[in-house]
Amino acid sequence: MTGRDVVFHLAAETDITADRERHELVTVRGTRAAVDAARQAHVPRFVHCGSEAALLAGDPLVDVDESAPLRPDSEAAYCAMKAVAEKIVLDANTADFATVSIRPRFVWGPDSILVEGLAAAAKAGQFAWIGGGRHTTDVTFVENAVEGLMLGWRRGRPGQAYFVTDRQRVTLREFLETQFEILGVQVSIPDLDFEIAAREVPVPARWFLGQECTLRTDKAVSELGYEPIVSHAAGLEAVRNSVAAGRA
Repeated sequence: MTGRDVVFHLAAETDITADRERHELVTVRGTRAAVDAARQAHVPRFVHCGSEAALLAGDPLVDVDESAPLRPDSEAAYCAMKAVAEKIVLDANTADFATVSIRPRFVWGPDSILVEGLAAAAKAGQFAWIGGGRHTTDVTFVENAVEGLMLGWRRGRPGQAYFVTDRQRVTLREFLETQFEILGVQVSIPDLDFEIAAREVPVPARWFLGQECTLRTDKAVSELGYEPIVSHAAGLEAVRNSVAAGRA
């Protein structure tokens, strides 16, 4: 890291079935090690890729902004450890070591491990629409997420967190059905009511796929000058082109 202008930290344990010790090792201790190494190398700026998951503890996130509290007390290890990791980053901010957290929601795009994983589960009969899946959510195309991270480096106010999204809210079911069609999912996907989901679907997957999640990006717009650089329609076209190229 010596001689670098910035460190971008995106690493975390993303396997939600991993035990709490694994999440603590990778997400918390890994983040602390990255922060310590950057500080010791005298890197002036550290940009962390956060997540709205750090705010999840059971209730939907409805039109929330960055004043909503982190939830290190969440019962979901992934969420709790993401909250702890972000606090480590922001608490490390000093006059000569500026730290910023950029929080995209549901990063998608060509070669999306997340969406392709859900499509594979649907094909295998292991995916269902929780409560019909017709709740509103924010999503973030990958190039928009990168734009947010770059602006966090160049313009982010030290010690602050910022939500970045496509600024075009979608219905989760319609959003995923469109991409499932592109990815060749041809099976019928069942609906799962909330009571059954509460017994059969682990958290945070149940929260991620079964609740409204709408985030305010006013702070990123006003302080960073953030605007999505890829529209929702252009993002879907990029996904189509990528899949078509892979089949050619």
